Amino acid sequence: MVNSPKDSKKSSKNKEEQTTVLISRLTTPLGAMFVGATENGICLLEFADRKMLETEFADIQKRLNAVILTGKNKHILQAKREVEEYFEGIRTVFEVNLEPIGTDFQKTVWEGLHQIEYGKTRSYQQQSEYLGNPKAIRAVASANGMNKISIIIPCHRVIGKDGTLTGYGGGLERKKWLLMHENKHNPNKEGNEKELRLF
Repeated sequence: MVNSPKDSKKSSKNKEEQTTVLISRLTTPLGAMFVGATENGICLLEFADRKMLETEFADIQKRLNAVILTGKNKHILQAKREVEEYFEGIRTVFEVNLEPIGTDFQKTVWEGLHQIEYGKTRSYQQQSEYLGNPKAIRAVASANGMNKISIIIPCHRVIGKDGTLTGYGGGLERKKWLLMHENKHNPNKEGNEKELRLF
């Protein structure tokens, strides 16, 4: 499901080859979001008021030698349907193709995030241990914060060791809402309620 193209550096060096990234807007119960995609998959899903949004656009442009245009393709249309179904509480797994843009380490961390199941949470320490590098908590947390594909790559499911909410690019209120939403619609909700009582 997750595409990890190895030719990003090559394309950035070749000024004659440009990647087109299409951007579209969607409305959610938590506010407007932007969804972006290459021909390979989704590379961006962020709340429109995210403070680092312009930085993320610039990073995508630099790494892919990309031109960003308003528009839609099949990946954007699919992502919009799936995000809508997620907020309706009828989708727990996303199937749209992804093309996360970042360093190799960041992609490894994001793939780890992608493995956290709907309705479950993991602490930063647990995530570091899952990735086989228990001492890299700060590096892992930093990579989490650089995730450009919110909700689908669920960085909101990473919480503090004591169960408290910690930083989230979309804001802590949204993070809490997403976790409560997933707890409510989780078909295997038993066993996760203790974590949610700590919020």
